[in-house]
Amino acid sequence: MSLEVIEVETAANPTASVVLMHGLGADGRDFVPIAQELQLSAVGPVRFVFPNAPVMPVTINGGYQMPAWYDLLGADLTAREDEPGLRRSQTAIDALIAREMARGIPARRIVVAGFSQGCALALMTGLRYGERLAGIMGLSGYLPLAAKAAAERDPANQGLPIFLGHGRHDSVVPLAGATASRDALKALGYELEWHEYPMEHSVCMEEVADINQWLLRVLA
Repeated sequence: MSLEVIEVETAANPTASVVLMHGLGADGRDFVPIAQELQLSAVGPVRFVFPNAPVMPVTINGGYQMPAWYDLLGADLTAREDEPGLRRSQTAIDALIAREMARGIPARRIVVAGFSQGCALALMTGLRYGERLAGIMGLSGYLPLAAKAAAERDPANQGLPIFLGHGRHDSVVPLAGATASRDALKALGYELEWHEYPMEHSVCMEEVADINQWLLRVLA
Protein backbone atom coordinates (compact mmCIF):
# COMPACT_ATOMS: atom_id res chain seq x y z
CA MET A 1 0.00 0.00 0.00
CA SER A 2 1.58 3.29 -1.09
CA LEU A 3 0.25 6.46 0.51
CA GLU A 4 -0.53 9.89 -0.91
CA VAL A 5 1.32 12.53 1.09
CA ILE A 6 1.27 16.26 1.67
CA GLU A 7 4.68 17.84 2.27
CA VAL A 8 5.64 21.11 3.94
CA GLU A 9 9.28 22.25 4.13
CA THR A 10 10.38 24.98 6.53
CA ALA A 11 13.18 25.93 4.09
CA ALA A 12 14.93 24.46 1.05
CA ASN A 13 17.15 21.36 1.31
CA PRO A 14 15.74 19.80 4.50
CA THR A 15 18.14 18.05 6.87
CA ALA A 16 15.44 16.49 9.10
CA SER A 17 11.98 15.00 8.59
CA VAL A 18 8.84 14.58 10.67
CA VAL A 19 6.39 11.94 9.39
CA LEU A 20 3.05 12.76 11.05
CA MET A 21 -0.10 10.62 10.81
CA HIS A 22 -3.57 12.12 11.27
CA GLY A 23 -6.45 10.67 13.29
CA LEU A 24 -9.52 8.68 12.27
CA GLY A 25 -11.67 10.39 9.65
CA ALA A 26 -9.21 13.24 9.04
CA ASP A 27 -6.54 13.59 6.35
CA GLY A 28 -2.99 14.82 5.85
CA ARG A 29 -4.07 18.48 5.82
CA ASP A 30 -5.17 18.24 9.46
CA PHE A 31 -1.81 19.09 11.00
CA VAL A 32 -0.38 21.44 8.34
CA PRO A 33 -1.45 24.58 10.31
CA ILE A 34 0.20 23.25 13.49
CA ALA A 35 3.45 22.48 11.64
CA GLN A 36 3.42 26.05 10.38
CA GLU A 37 3.24 27.33 13.99
CA LEU A 38 6.49 25.59 14.97
CA GLN A 39 9.77 27.51 15.13
CA LEU A 40 12.48 25.01 14.22
CA SER A 41 15.08 27.15 12.43
CA ALA A 42 17.65 26.34 15.14
CA VAL A 43 17.86 22.73 13.87
CA GLY A 44 17.92 23.60 10.17
CA PRO A 45 15.33 23.03 7.43
CA VAL A 46 12.70 20.40 8.30
CA ARG A 47 10.39 18.49 5.94
CA PHE A 48 6.97 17.55 7.34
CA VAL A 49 5.41 14.53 5.62
CA PHE A 50 1.65 14.16 6.18
CA PRO A 51 0.38 10.86 4.69
CA ASN A 52 -3.31 10.28 3.92
CA ALA A 53 -4.75 7.10 5.42
CA PRO A 54 -6.64 4.77 3.05
CA VAL A 55 -10.44 4.93 3.09
CA MET A 56 -11.94 1.81 4.69
CA PRO A 57 -15.07 0.68 6.57
CA VAL A 58 -14.78 1.26 10.33
CA THR A 59 -16.70 -1.21 12.50
CA ILE A 60 -17.22 1.12 15.48
CA ASN A 61 -18.86 3.64 13.11
CA GLY A 62 -21.33 1.13 11.69
CA GLY A 63 -19.07 0.14 8.81
CA TYR A 64 -19.08 3.68 7.43
CA GLN A 65 -16.17 4.27 5.02
CA MET A 66 -13.64 6.88 6.16
CA PRO A 67 -9.89 7.51 6.22
CA ALA A 68 -8.45 5.11 8.82
CA TRP A 69 -5.09 3.54 9.55
CA TYR A 70 -6.80 0.38 10.84
CA ASP A 71 -10.27 -0.79 11.87
CA LEU A 72 -11.66 -0.05 15.31
CA LEU A 73 -13.66 -3.03 16.51
CA GLY A 74 -15.17 -1.59 19.70
CA ALA A 75 -15.17 1.27 22.20
CA ASP A 76 -12.44 -0.45 24.25
CA LEU A 77 -9.60 0.27 21.84
CA THR A 78 -7.27 -2.46 23.10
CA ALA A 79 -9.72 -5.29 23.92
CA ARG A 80 -9.86 -6.47 20.27
CA GLU A 81 -7.39 -4.96 17.83
CA ASP A 82 -7.17 -5.02 14.03
CA GLU A 83 -3.69 -6.51 13.95
CA PRO A 84 -3.58 -7.08 10.15
CA GLY A 85 -4.64 -3.47 9.55
CA LEU A 86 -2.06 -2.14 12.00
CA ARG A 87 0.69 -4.16 10.36
CA ARG A 88 -0.34 -3.08 6.85
CA SER A 89 -0.16 0.57 7.87
CA GLN A 90 3.13 0.03 9.71
CA THR A 91 4.63 -1.35 6.48
CA ALA A 92 3.41 1.73 4.59
CA ILE A 93 4.97 4.11 7.16
CA ASP A 94 8.21 2.07 7.12
CA ALA A 95 8.30 2.78 3.37
CA LEU A 96 7.84 6.52 3.95
CA ILE A 97 10.74 6.55 6.44
CA ALA A 98 12.89 4.65 3.94
CA ARG A 99 11.89 7.18 1.28
CA GLU A 100 13.09 10.05 3.47
CA MET A 101 16.41 8.24 3.97
CA ALA A 102 16.72 7.73 0.20
CA ARG A 103 16.25 11.50 -0.16
CA GLY A 104 19.27 12.07 2.07
CA ILE A 105 17.78 12.37 5.58
CA PRO A 106 19.57 10.07 8.07
CA ALA A 107 17.30 7.90 10.24
CA ARG A 108 18.61 9.72 13.33
CA ARG A 109 17.09 12.94 11.93
CA ILE A 110 13.61 11.46 11.38
CA VAL A 111 10.76 11.76 13.89
CA VAL A 112 7.70 9.53 13.50
CA ALA A 113 4.61 11.18 14.96
CA GLY A 114 0.84 11.03 15.03
CA PHE A 115 -2.49 11.99 16.61
CA SER A 116 -4.98 9.42 18.00
CA GLN A 117 -4.92 6.46 15.54
CA GLY A 118 -1.84 8.16 14.06
CA CYS A 119 -0.21 8.14 17.51
CA ALA A 120 -0.86 4.41 17.85
CA LEU A 121 0.72 3.84 14.46
CA ALA A 122 3.71 6.07 15.27
CA LEU A 123 4.41 4.09 18.46
CA MET A 124 3.95 0.75 16.68
CA THR A 125 6.27 1.74 13.83
CA GLY A 126 8.92 3.61 15.81
CA LEU A 127 9.50 0.85 18.38
CA ARG A 128 9.96 -1.74 15.63
CA TYR A 129 12.00 0.27 13.13
CA GLY A 130 15.37 -1.29 12.30
CA GLU A 131 17.49 1.90 12.36
CA ARG A 132 17.86 4.46 15.12
CA LEU A 133 15.33 7.30 14.74
CA ALA A 134 15.34 10.77 16.32
CA GLY A 135 12.21 10.05 18.36
CA ILE A 136 8.49 9.27 18.48
CA MET A 137 5.87 11.96 19.12
CA GLY A 138 2.45 10.65 20.16
CA LEU A 139 -0.58 12.89 20.72
CA SER A 140 -3.88 11.75 22.27
CA GLY A 141 -3.26 8.08 21.51
CA TYR A 142 -2.14 4.76 22.96
CA LEU A 143 0.26 1.86 22.46
CA PRO A 144 -1.33 -0.79 20.19
CA LEU A 145 -0.51 -4.51 20.42
CA ALA A 146 1.06 -3.66 23.77
CA ALA A 147 1.55 -7.31 24.77
CA LYS A 148 3.79 -7.85 21.73
CA ALA A 149 5.88 -4.68 22.05
CA ALA A 150 8.60 -6.20 24.25
CA ALA A 151 9.24 -9.10 21.87
CA GLU A 152 8.91 -7.15 18.62
CA ARG A 153 10.74 -3.87 19.38
CA ASP A 154 14.04 -3.40 17.60
CA PRO A 155 17.21 -2.96 19.68
CA ALA A 156 18.18 -0.05 17.38
CA ASN A 157 15.50 2.08 19.06
CA GLN A 158 15.89 0.95 22.66
CA GLY A 159 15.73 4.03 24.89
CA LEU A 160 14.41 6.19 22.03
CA PRO A 161 13.06 9.61 23.15
CA ILE A 162 9.25 9.56 23.18
CA PHE A 163 6.92 12.55 23.64
CA LEU A 164 3.37 11.73 24.78
CA GLY A 165 0.72 14.43 25.21
CA HIS A 166 -2.89 13.80 26.27
CA GLY A 167 -6.01 15.70 27.31
CA ARG A 168 -7.32 15.08 30.82
CA HIS A 169 -10.90 15.21 29.51
CA ASP A 170 -10.39 12.97 26.45
CA SER A 171 -13.50 10.80 25.96
CA VAL A 172 -12.22 9.14 22.74
CA VAL A 173 -8.95 7.76 24.14
CA PRO A 174 -9.51 7.99 27.91
CA LEU A 175 -6.62 9.27 30.00
CA ALA A 176 -6.40 5.93 31.88
CA GLY A 177 -5.61 4.13 28.61
CA ALA A 178 -2.93 6.66 27.76
CA THR A 179 -1.29 6.44 31.19
CA ALA A 180 -1.29 2.62 30.91
CA SER A 181 0.60 2.98 27.61
CA ARG A 182 2.97 5.48 29.21
CA ASP A 183 3.72 3.10 32.07
CA ALA A 184 4.23 0.16 29.69
CA LEU A 185 6.75 2.17 27.65
CA LYS A 186 8.57 3.31 30.80
CA ALA A 187 8.77 -0.29 31.97
CA LEU A 188 10.44 -1.15 28.65
CA GLY A 189 13.10 1.48 29.34
CA TYR A 190 12.12 4.27 26.94
CA GLU A 191 13.08 7.89 27.62
CA LEU A 192 9.59 9.27 27.97
CA GLU A 193 8.37 12.87 28.25
CA TRP A 194 4.74 12.94 29.43
CA HIS A 195 2.38 15.94 29.33
CA GLU A 196 -1.28 16.31 30.34
CA TYR A 197 -3.42 19.24 29.22
CA PRO A 198 -6.85 20.60 30.25
CA MET A 199 -8.47 19.62 26.94
CA GLU A 200 -10.54 16.92 25.24
CA HIS A 201 -9.45 14.88 22.18
CA SER A 202 -7.58 17.72 20.52
CA VAL A 203 -4.40 19.81 20.50
CA CYS A 204 -3.87 23.06 22.43
CA MET A 205 -1.31 25.86 22.11
CA GLU A 206 0.46 24.79 25.31
CA GLU A 207 0.98 21.37 23.73
CA VAL A 208 2.28 22.94 20.50
CA ALA A 209 4.85 24.87 22.56
CA ASP A 210 5.94 21.67 24.32
CA ILE A 211 6.17 19.83 20.97
CA ASN A 212 8.33 22.67 19.65
CA GLN A 213 10.79 22.40 22.54
CA TRP A 214 10.96 18.60 22.28
CA LEU A 215 11.58 18.67 18.52
CA LEU A 216 14.37 21.23 18.98
CA ARG A 217 15.98 18.88 21.49
CA VAL A 218 15.72 15.57 19.58
CA LEU A 219 16.71 17.13 16.25
CA ALA A 220 19.58 19.22 17.68
